[in-house]
Amino acid sequence: MKRIGCYHAHYSNIEHVEKALSIFDVELIHFVDPGLDRLKMDADFTKEIVEKKVIETLDWITKCHVDAILITCTFFTAIFNEEVHHYPIPIIKIDEPLFEDICKMNLPIIVAFTNPNTVNGTMNQLLSYSKMKGKEIEVEPFLLENTFELIMQGKKSEYIQSVSMGLINIIEENPMKNVVAAQLSMVPAAQLIEKQRTITIGNHLDSLSSYMKKILALEPKN
Repeated sequence: MKRIGCYHAHYSNIEHVEKALSIFDVELIHFVDPGLDRLKMDADFTKEIVEKKVIETLDWITKCHVDAILITCTFFTAIFNEEVHHYPIPIIKIDEPLFEDICKMNLPIIVAFTNPNTVNGTMNQLLSYSKMKGKEIEVEPFLLENTFELIMQGKKSEYIQSVSMGLINIIEENPMKNVVAAQLSMVPAAQLIEKQRTITIGNHLDSLSSYMKKILALEPKN
């Protein structure tokens, strides 16, 4: 059985990861730190503070007898640089499986966000990833404003409803483009729309299972 340490910025991400990996014989150990996301608007908050805390936490998780680490927060993944920070176990960014699927899309793409602090970092990582893969993509970000505060306040139902409405608006206004939900917390809204309208919205949950199976050679449950 593989043991995976999951590093989250919010408790709501736990259920999504457990659902995505429930078919495999794995043990998931969750580490949650909502503090950085709450402090990021402080006047004295700097990138150095974030990087120090994220790396300290990754150091700690690595020592907890895990076989790999999954970082589920795009705010955290924008800080972690595998060329600078080296670990003896695989560090998997939640965006990587989704980026791989995006690079396979043929139509222009709109990547929707709820957290304004993850937009630039995620888009830069996506473009770097597509360049590394030798794939040219036509992509633009779209921020669903005034939604992220809802999930941070624990208002899950309101968050799903607001994100669903926002995604529907994007889809209706851009019928010739693929729409992708850029954050793990957006998965329930994306799946709700898929069921209601029989359309596909790119999201982390659909991409994560197959990617983790390939990278970590996960075995299915008996």
